[in-house]
Amino acid sequence: MSKNKIGLAVAQMGPVHLADSRTAVVQRLLEMMREAKARQADLVVFPELALTTFFPRYWMSQEEAETRFFEAQMPNADVQPLFDEARKLGIGFYLGYAELTPEGRPYNTAILVDKSANIVGKYRKVHLPGHVDHKPDAPFQHLEKKFFDVGDKAWGVWDTLGAKIGMALCNDRRWPETWRVMSLQSAEIVVLGYNTPSQNIHWDEPVHLRMHHHLITLQASAYQNCVWAAAAAKCGREDGFHMIGGSVIVSPTGEIAAQASTEEDEVITVQADLDLAKAFRQNVFDFARHRRPEYYQLIVDRVGPGEPLTS
Repeated sequence: MSKNKIGLAVAQMGPVHLADSRTAVVQRLLEMMREAKARQADLVVFPELALTTFFPRYWMSQEEAETRFFEAQMPNADVQPLFDEARKLGIGFYLGYAELTPEGRPYNTAILVDKSANIVGKYRKVHLPGHVDHKPDAPFQHLEKKFFDVGDKAWGVWDTLGAKIGMALCNDRRWPETWRVMSLQSAEIVVLGYNTPSQNIHWDEPVHLRMHHHLITLQASAYQNCVWAAAAAKCGREDGFHMIGGSVIVSPTGEIAAQASTEEDEVITVQADLDLAKAFRQNVFDFARHRRPEYYQLIVDRVGPGEPLTS
């Protein structure tokens, strides 16, 4: 049996309402962090925008959004207890939040924190969904394109906590390029948080497909890129607006190793065998031997569909 393992935990969150304070939210995160540690986790994955409600569903000015929902420093006084507890327990964590940089740039951001409570990695969301205009006839808004700038760097991989760990956020998980960029940097684990409405306001998508596509995307991407995938939802009915749960840990085989069963605060854990990822990388795909990037140029040359190539 392999000894090359990491204790991997996903901390799903139930609703965070508009009236909930940062202090109350951090207390919930602390409780789940302690549970993850008690279950031998080395790393706990929290959701996207974990400190606030999913505010892009509301029409407001940029100034109001930044004042109410963005973090100008990380850590700050509200979040410092999470860093202090991580250091005390000796556990790392991934946390998603709305970041306002010193230059005034707004990003949908995630950080990776090591067992000494040092921020060792930062990622800013690239694939921003939604719209920028007000849609008064929609049941809610999806204004990530209004409130956030596109991330300023590609997906990185950090060698920390005993593994090579990459980060993504929510809609990034749907795009194969996200996973391949990290896999080509030898990622062994990809962690991500999400807030996914159960209703798609842009077209009449059947509700059951929201969960279906969420799961098959993670399973296929983990398998095709030889990584463990750990995805944490913020879910349930936030002030009446429903988001899917389905927090999950997927192995490099594409199999679901653990999955949340509620839409409330819930911790799931797996002892993730990194040698399993290595075995698939060496014996199934073996990128160095079998990939043919000279035929893939169209992927970066075209943003959307065009005319077929001619021979």
